Amino acid sequence: MLIFWTLVIGAILGYVFGYYIKPNQRLRKAIKEARETCAAVLEESSKGVYKTIVTDHNQSSELVVEVKELAVTKSGQVKVQYLDAFYKNPEFRTKKGEALLKEMRELLGDYLPLSDIEWYETKERHDNIRKHLSSLDNMHQQHSGK
Repeated sequence: MLIFWTLVIGAILGYVFGYYIKPNQRLRKAIKEARETCAAVLEESSKGVYKTIVTDHNQSSELVVEVKELAVTKSGQVKVQYLDAFYKNPEFRTKKGEALLKEMRELLGDYLPLSDIEWYETKERHDNIRKHLSSLDNMHQQHSGK
């Protein structure tokens, strides 16, 4: 008889663990990972492209630089971080990678004019992420009982 009751209690506990406790733990973990991803995307600041013509030794090439906005001054200058750069004419200069980014910092400086940067459109994307983040918060509150 003791073996029978042990099996019944074990089956009930297994059912409770398998259908209520374990799925909620996986759901909480998935919600937490999704919230962290959304927060990381929202913390990303504005990115854009700056284009200019560089002339050296009677040769010229268009320089395309991808920048990230760090701050905006009152005078309309943007403090930027250089993410990537390339020359349209690859024979103009052969530097690549970090050496090219260092050259960009020396050539262009830390501040660029706000009006000359073509910004990527992120408003709609950030609005969608905020909407999903609020729905994740609601779902988390429902399942955690807070």
